[in-house]
Amino acid sequence: MVIGHASTRLAAVGLVVALKAAAATATLTAAEGVDFNQQIRPLFAAHCYECHGPETVESGLRLDQRSAAMRGGDSGPVIAAGQSAASEIIRRVTAVDPDERMPPVDDATRPLAPEQIEVLKRWIDQGADWPTTNDHAGVVSNHWSLQPVRPVTPPVVKDTAWPRNDIDRFVLAALEARAISPSPEADRYTLIKRLYYDLIGLPPEPPAVEAYLRDEPAEAYERLVDRLLASPRFGERWARHWLDKARYADSDGYEKDRPRPEAWRYRDWVIDAINNDLPFDRFTVQQLAGDLLPDAGYSQLLATAFHRQTLTNTEGGTDQEEFRVAAVMDRVNTTGTVWLGLTIGCAQCHSHKYDPLTQADYYRLFAFFNNGDETTTDAPVSEEALAEYEKESAEYELKLAALEQSNAADRQEQIKKLEKQQPQQPAVQVRVIRERTKDPRTTHILRRGDFLQPQAAVTPGPPEVLPEFHPRTADRPADRLDLAHWLMDEDNPLTSRVAVNHVWSHLLGAGLVRTADDFGSRGEVPSHPDLLDWLARRYVELGWSRKSLIRLVVTSATYRQASRHRPELDEVDAENRLLYRQNRWRVEGEIVRDLHLAASGLLSRKIGGPSVFPPMPPDVAELSYAGSFKWKSSEGEDRYRRGMYTFFKRTAPHPNLMTFDCPNSNTTAVRRTVSNTPLQALTTLNNEVFVEASQALARRALDDCSGGDAQRVAYAFRLCAVRPPTPAELAALSDLLVASRDWYAAHDDQALAMAGSQLPRNLPTSEAAAWVAVTRVIMNVDEYITRE
Repeated sequence: MVIGHASTRLAAVGLVVALKAAAATATLTAAEGVDFNQQIRPLFAAHCYECHGPETVESGLRLDQRSAAMRGGDSGPVIAAGQSAASEIIRRVTAVDPDERMPPVDDATRPLAPEQIEVLKRWIDQGADWPTTNDHAGVVSNHWSLQPVRPVTPPVVKDTAWPRNDIDRFVLAALEARAISPSPEADRYTLIKRLYYDLIGLPPEPPAVEAYLRDEPAEAYERLVDRLLASPRFGERWARHWLDKARYADSDGYEKDRPRPEAWRYRDWVIDAINNDLPFDRFTVQQLAGDLLPDAGYSQLLATAFHRQTLTNTEGGTDQEEFRVAAVMDRVNTTGTVWLGLTIGCAQCHSHKYDPLTQADYYRLFAFFNNGDETTTDAPVSEEALAEYEKESAEYELKLAALEQSNAADRQEQIKKLEKQQPQQPAVQVRVIRERTKDPRTTHILRRGDFLQPQAAVTPGPPEVLPEFHPRTADRPADRLDLAHWLMDEDNPLTSRVAVNHVWSHLLGAGLVRTADDFGSRGEVPSHPDLLDWLARRYVELGWSRKSLIRLVVTSATYRQASRHRPELDEVDAENRLLYRQNRWRVEGEIVRDLHLAASGLLSRKIGGPSVFPPMPPDVAELSYAGSFKWKSSEGEDRYRRGMYTFFKRTAPHPNLMTFDCPNSNTTAVRRTVSNTPLQALTTLNNEVFVEASQALARRALDDCSGGDAQRVAYAFRLCAVRPPTPAELAALSDLLVASRDWYAAHDDQALAMAGSQLPRNLPTSEAAAWVAVTRVIMNVDEYITRE
């Protein structure tokens, strides 16, 4: 039977034995007691479990567990012990209206016979006795992702020469089972470019490429990996992935979309944490509950800004409680997606339609965050600034103490003068989360997610389908710190799987589970389930070290394969799920810009600090509410900062970022859409920043290379593509240079516009324009902004 949505239609259960048992006992007289195990459980199993059992929980109601059945569903309790006439379950099984009656009248499962209904009534009237010893416990779903992470032994393979580590044994075993050979290793130009793009998001400079090519092949690759992992650029590259998950932005959102000038401080925290290889378990705990850690310092408080990235509505006349609840829901949904890989948000208005997540489960998670209040804290602008401040403060205190002990006649004047020079703490006020200490809120299930319709109260806890929850102490309600520890517990089957899947997707182009945001029944199953579990356990064994996990993946033979298309396998595995080659894909929008600035020599190498404002069309900035926000283009090196530092205004993001599929930051994004559109080509060809980069690249080729035209063309090509051009490519570009010289010599006005201000002043305008024409073509080759 289905207590809830009347449109649900069931499949036949076919529990013949249970039906016979129920029918045999239905003739008991009213005076006889009803035995739950002999009469009621078989009845529920035959007629109800299909939609209200361990696998499917329609309308939030489960009838296979005592606690869940007595709690009821989305619309409240259905069993009123001692009062069958007041019980919703009796009303529904006796309803005349076919849209109300349960089980549905057109269902293959037979409706309850009058005798069975009478037994059910008597059981309720007699107190609805349900022995707890017969209640189901433990894992109640057969879905793969909800099962414990298994210890897996890497398989034996025939080709023992190919694997470089155990990852390759899993991949090769699947290939050998289908008589497929892996692709050969990519050439060394491709490998260094791939590593640079993946680990730091910038192209290698020619000297670095030459040094790598000279190094011993057997050891050069691993040494290169270690250098890139140790680079401060690594933190920038991988912080960008995490900021997508954190829905980072520099403004509030909604109509007014006011700026958040201090938001960058959390971004810097993420960069530093990743560069310092903060273990993922501590990385998690500090962001979800840093304020609850013993002796929490500013860094732990700053980390909780992860959940202050929610939108804030400052419009007049808004109900602040409504938007506080909306922000808490966003925190629940984000946590469920980022750490559990489940579409938790589907259960905020009603129980999940496909996964065993009830609405009560949702609000138990909601309760963890319901007493985390939005507040602010002072945080130093950087560790370096804090160290300098502490040094200057110590010197100031020494000078002040010396003056106070001095016998000079003008001692007081000197003290007053010195006090004016007292160092000021280099701090910014950052939005964070702090646990409420007074008047804690009680969490209720909200009918249809409406904050104005509270129903039954719930206490903090994870979904019942997941492993047991053990709060730190029993004398107080569980809090976010308990939740964070539970998420990172080795018994949790989801967190480690989801985390390694994220890392894998950034290094192989797609996760082992391609639906990275949905490990539920509607998501895809893993292409290599044993490898996923092996990596999940290995991540824990590595102490949750992100760098160690990445090193493990990028040093595998699987990662080092060529990405060349293999048409003979199109019918077998067109999407390369078996990993018989590497994948190739368009880099993210921020990296497209970074590559252009780096190759041209314009890129600022500054790390961290406030967001910047690169040039943007004025009509975009004017979209702000009532013209309240002005986009003043940054000057100096701030004009050429990496794309991740571009000020992100939610209602009017920089169009270059949106053109290249940057997420809108309104909700969490664990994977980006990758598209290939004409607008993208037009942007890199004509947009101001990319034209300026091509002009600077032309100047760099002329200034840095002392050879002739062919050598300079080849040098510009290598700055972008890493590899040297083929003879055919060099010939085509050289011909373009000659033809452009002739054309621009006859078109002075176009030559002046093309050349810009980046070229040497002593160079004829037509010559400068010709070189820019060549570098624009080089920078618009697909290979340049494609991770091979």
